[in-house]
Amino acid sequence: MDLTATSSLEDLSSVIVDCTSCPRLIGWCGEVATKKRAAYADEIYWGKPVPGFGDPKARIAVVGLAPAAHGANRTGRMFTGDRSGDWLYRGLYRAGLANQPNATHVDDGLELSDVWVTSALKCAPPMNKPTAAEQNTCRPFLRREIELLENLRVVVSLGGIGTSAVARHFGLTPRPKFGHGVEARIDDRRVLLCSYHVSQQNTFTGRLTESMLDDIFGRAVELASVPVD
Repeated sequence: MDLTATSSLEDLSSVIVDCTSCPRLIGWCGEVATKKRAAYADEIYWGKPVPGFGDPKARIAVVGLAPAAHGANRTGRMFTGDRSGDWLYRGLYRAGLANQPNATHVDDGLELSDVWVTSALKCAPPMNKPTAAEQNTCRPFLRREIELLENLRVVVSLGGIGTSAVARHFGLTPRPKFGHGVEARIDDRRVLLCSYHVSQQNTFTGRLTESMLDDIFGRAVELASVPVD
């Protein structure tokens, strides 16, 4: 997929939204949007690929796995309208990277500063398990996002798939072994910083605490502020 003609993140977002390259994923997004969850029965679901969101001049990027079926696939904005997003945006707010601690819908007034939030996969996958072929098909979108974030200094990867996607993009050899707080130098300007995903599986069990997330974003801000020689 040649995305070199996209000259801005806004252009890229339009291409992402129109993508129909993975029939299984497009079908699943549409099915979820039609059947809906009872709590959102009166809402109109987005039901399409979800582009990244944030500050185009960001020095920090947050890369998750994929839109949540009843979160971003419903609202049309990454990590918006679900409990994972509640954790993420509260953390960004505490770190001074967001103007408010909540993200409920696209018109809720949320603004991000110095951070871009995106995902390795742009469509919600069934059971949160994309196939290898689907990951490969979607990879050019993340690649182009990273290219267009000209001030990027730190990539915070949420979970193993996000980490693998970023490591693969930059050709890191050997690939860093995923672990919370693990850092890997990408080049002389950029750093990969790994974090447990903000999923309920991690936050409900205490595997990821708010303090741990604060440490990640505090470190990201610190790394992003280091002068480049």
